[in-house]
Amino acid sequence: MIRNKFIFFTIIFFLFNYNLFASESDEVNTQPDDFETSKVEDEIYDPFEPVNRAIFSFNNVADRVVLEPVAKGYKKLPSPIQSGISNFLSNLRAPLVVVNQLLQGQGENAIQSSGRFIINSTVGLLGIFDVAEKIGIEEKEEDFGQTLATWGVGDGFYIVLPLFGPSNIRDTSGMLITMVTDPINAYAVSEGEAWLVPMRTAANAVDQRSKIIDEVNALRDNSVDYYAAVRSSYYQNRKAAIANVDDSELTPLPLISIEFE
Repeated sequence: MIRNKFIFFTIIFFLFNYNLFASESDEVNTQPDDFETSKVEDEIYDPFEPVNRAIFSFNNVADRVVLEPVAKGYKKLPSPIQSGISNFLSNLRAPLVVVNQLLQGQGENAIQSSGRFIINSTVGLLGIFDVAEKIGIEEKEEDFGQTLATWGVGDGFYIVLPLFGPSNIRDTSGMLITMVTDPINAYAVSEGEAWLVPMRTAANAVDQRSKIIDEVNALRDNSVDYYAAVRSSYYQNRKAAIANVDDSELTPLPLISIEFE
């Protein structure tokens, strides 16, 4: 109970205080001397860049030493096993996707996602097999950060979270809401199996990282300013996700980031 209250008041603090910085964001351009910024880059408000860069460097080392090698090992598993794990993890996210679709007024999408969850949880054996995709029910992603954006909450300033990677005040608040409301994690904790929560988070991280190994390495090796390139990529992808741009039109997501759910 104390933990939930702390998280709740933390979310309220973020949402009300980011406005103190948001009013200044229109006047700030991020222009590293050795990096020519794009229009998207110029719109990003990064007042704590030195601290963010230090955390980013730590995350980059953690990625090189731990996450990338594990992801490469995971990639060596037979394709059906990889697909089964990825499908299973995706199915676990479905209940909160439905909640966010409802909160955003996407009634039709919520019905389709609910049907997808039911089909994959039953016929698909707890989501291991993506039966719904085969009958034309496509997966859609929505999270609390996107919901807050739909409600008119602005980005706030840019932050890099240890291990969890690129974010901003709004999306961090969304992640905290996920921590409080995720039904799968809540059930695991209530059953005395809290260890499943970090295991699920780690599995998500490895699965996601395995899908972007080449993209991350290309961006890391070819960027004059890797930090700025990842920051720009993060904002472009988040804007596309909020606008519900088709996945095929999204820029590659070469981010060292971890989803809580």
